[in-house]
Amino acid sequence: MRLPFDALLCDFDGVIRFYDTGEVAELERGFGVEPGTTARTAFAPDVDGPAMVGEITVPQWVDAMVAALTEQMSPEQARKLGEAFTGAPFSVEQDVLDLLRQAQAHVPVVLVSNATLQLEEDLDALGLTHFFDEVVSSARVGVVKPDRRIYQIAAERAGADPRRCLFIDDRAENVEAAVALGMTGVLFREVADMRRALTPLLTQPTTP
Repeated sequence: MRLPFDALLCDFDGVIRFYDTGEVAELERGFGVEPGTTARTAFAPDVDGPAMVGEITVPQWVDAMVAALTEQMSPEQARKLGEAFTGAPFSVEQDVLDLLRQAQAHVPVVLVSNATLQLEEDLDALGLTHFFDEVVSSARVGVVKPDRRIYQIAAERAGADPRRCLFIDDRAENVEAAVALGMTGVLFREVADMRRALTPLLTQPTTP
């Protein structure tokens, strides 16, 4: 029986990895700035863009955040926020990893992440260095989602036709771009979304 798809491409942050932003929120309150200011600044295209394509390091990304935040606060406060943001503790959603591990009994699982040059270090810290069949990091390939090229790279590394790939991400624009390339896209909001998408695969007999 033919499998429902030949490869699973999965996002990292917001699907597998989640951050504890408590310290950042506490600092923002203490500095009297609007909640979410640091994240909005950090992810502004002119601030995080170079970091996501590997042109600058994480410390340099912090410098860019500080430069932008000092329009609203002192340089010292901006530095504390930038360092707390990039140094926030993180953990993985174990139920998601369990589903991905089950999927690997049938198809390659490829991580596709808009990430900094620190991704490999973070994967190692989580014990995931050898978990995925392939890792496609925007900082290493020089292109970010939702650019179609990063999806094509991921499908090629999986050895699959894009039309035979399942793509899971927590951002609608990234899913829409995958669908436009012919992939089956799933917008992740909770573990149940992934479980439903993988059910047709996981009910298939495994290859001996």
